[in-house]
Amino acid sequence: MVLPGGSDALPVPLAIAPDDLRQLAQHDAAARTFPGGAGPIAALDTGGDAARGTVLMVAGYTGSKEDFAPLLRPLSEAGFRVVAMDQRGQYESPGPDDRAQYTVEILGSDVAAVARVLREESGTPLHLVGHSFGGLVTRAAVLAEPDLFTSFTLLGSGPSELTGRRADLLDHLGPLLDQGGVELVHETLEQVAMTDPKAQAVPAPTREFYTRRFLRNSEAGLRGMADAMLTEPDRVAELKATGLPVLVAHGEADDAWLPHVQADMAQRLGARHEVINNSIHSPAVENPGRTLEVLCSFWADVVPA
Repeated sequence: MVLPGGSDALPVPLAIAPDDLRQLAQHDAAARTFPGGAGPIAALDTGGDAARGTVLMVAGYTGSKEDFAPLLRPLSEAGFRVVAMDQRGQYESPGPDDRAQYTVEILGSDVAAVARVLREESGTPLHLVGHSFGGLVTRAAVLAEPDLFTSFTLLGSGPSELTGRRADLLDHLGPLLDQGGVELVHETLEQVAMTDPKAQAVPAPTREFYTRRFLRNSEAGLRGMADAMLTEPDRVAELKATGLPVLVAHGEADDAWLPHVQADMAQRLGARHEVINNSIHSPAVENPGRTLEVLCSFWADVVPA
């Protein structure tokens, strides 16, 4: 989920440089689309021969495929084919004007549809990564079709519905949308974000990208995904029952699903658990180097060379 972040309780220095362009990091991935249940799904695809396997990465609430940009080139150079996708209603992927079409199960079916194409194109292994709300969505895909995937990584995600400060922000979403649509929500979140020194330090080109991306969110998608995120049940036992290798990884100061919540989830799953230093809720852009190490180590253990 990409909403104003930062942690008053656990402030940490981020690993990125002050002038790092984050989601605008250079990469060699090509833009492409996959068939989804409500229209084309926009993605970035590094291509290649997938010598070590294919990785499918799914963004969180108000996010996009670009949230994984700093990882694309390094993972490709490490021998992986990487596909990062928008969800329906996000940025460059159109979505229906019906909030009921944004449930976790329906969104998960889009992920499974992309995964099936990747299996046909590159075979196995296929490693799935879901960030934040994308973790809840990818979990639904795993529960529906576990045999599609070789491993599953929950990155800054949780066992059930979102609570706390970020959930409180979502409670205000509906009235803002009613009053002024996506534009008013963006304006309000910008005002909140600009009270955070970390947000103020984001370079202008990245802030411009954030604005452009947010304004292309589907209003129905914002409502439907918020509904889903605030009502998701605990499905940890179901995920464990699939037997799929799972990694739970998160920033040391995650302020969405808090670190102790994710640690407990990992324990209940019997999953590998990694804390990514110098990051908050978006390790892929806040500390891509350590995130890369954590992911590659996990996949090497799942599929030994």
